[in-house]
Amino acid sequence: MANVEFKNAIKRYGNITVIHGIDLKLDSGDFVVFVGPSGCGKSTLLRMVAGLEDLSEGEVHIGDKNMTDVAAVDRGIAMVFQSYALYPHMTVAENMGFGLRMNGVDKNIIKEKVDIAAKTLQLEELLDRKPKNMSGGQRQRVAIGRAIVRDPDVFLFDEPLSNLDAELRVEMRLQIARLHKQLGATMIYVTHDQVEAMTMADKIVVLRSGKVEQVGSPLELYHHPQNLFVAGFIGSPRMNLVKGTLIEGSASSATIELTDGTKATIPVDAARGVAGSAVTLGIRPEDLGKDEGSFTLQMRVDVAERLGGSTYLYGGCAGLDNFVVQRAGLDATQSGSNTDIRIPESDCHLFDDAGIYFPRLTDAGRS
Repeated sequence: MANVEFKNAIKRYGNITVIHGIDLKLDSGDFVVFVGPSGCGKSTLLRMVAGLEDLSEGEVHIGDKNMTDVAAVDRGIAMVFQSYALYPHMTVAENMGFGLRMNGVDKNIIKEKVDIAAKTLQLEELLDRKPKNMSGGQRQRVAIGRAIVRDPDVFLFDEPLSNLDAELRVEMRLQIARLHKQLGATMIYVTHDQVEAMTMADKIVVLRSGKVEQVGSPLELYHHPQNLFVAGFIGSPRMNLVKGTLIEGSASSATIELTDGTKATIPVDAARGVAGSAVTLGIRPEDLGKDEGSFTLQMRVDVAERLGGSTYLYGGCAGLDNFVVQRAGLDATQSGSNTDIRIPESDCHLFDDAGIYFPRLTDAGRS
């Protein structure tokens, strides 16, 4: 395993810059997830580590060695793609050992490595099977096994679960997470699915338009996002973001007025806030089912979605048409009704007119 570092990494296609001077260090042994919307540059950044994309400027280091101009085959990496890229005429064992055979590794060593990887991935009974006779999840495990036998310094995953159905994605997510714990290897994983990022990562890198918006642990990004983009992207369902105006700000609180005229005092450090400026109040749906708080909003319930263990209410509230509330168990609220929503002020987030986070007083000690 090895650390990975980008130093002022820039990628241009003609006059268009898609990666904007990224400086980023990923520690050895970490499971790091690059997450962001389509076109944010996450796959391009991964391919720059792999040597499949040249840097226009800057450097990429693997294991403290400058790999910027080193060929992909010599970088000590193994990559798992969205497509399985298996040879249809080869068995599982042959597919997994193909790369080693092409490098002239002794066949006995290949068999040993393939057997170990097959045991790790529970593929022992499938070694003589060909890809056409396997499920999508089994094929993806073979692709991962092909990476394992190479014993790379860094594993790279480029949206490997996108072609699987929902149940298989959950299963493979758990298997990859277990694999990381077992191998202790450095892994970089690209996805647009923030649920995958939250459940698998030691560290998340949130990207937008070729720039890093925030880096941190899943709970760090969840509890104190640095800006509105991260706040809206991390969390499922996404955070409710309600527009308002700052009436008064201090180092211990912010008094705000929402678009429906509701006034509230939020425990944040708003000393930099300017009275009369626009603010955005962020409230996570799961924080709204507690029936406690210092102020109340009225919600128009368009849809009540009952899932057994929890109920989701969707509708309009405080000028927001896609407001979401999550309540535990089977809630009695009916579609087409109005309901009062208690707002716990200590769980609220607040952002200034530039979308930058006002630190919450309750953030101290949270991770």
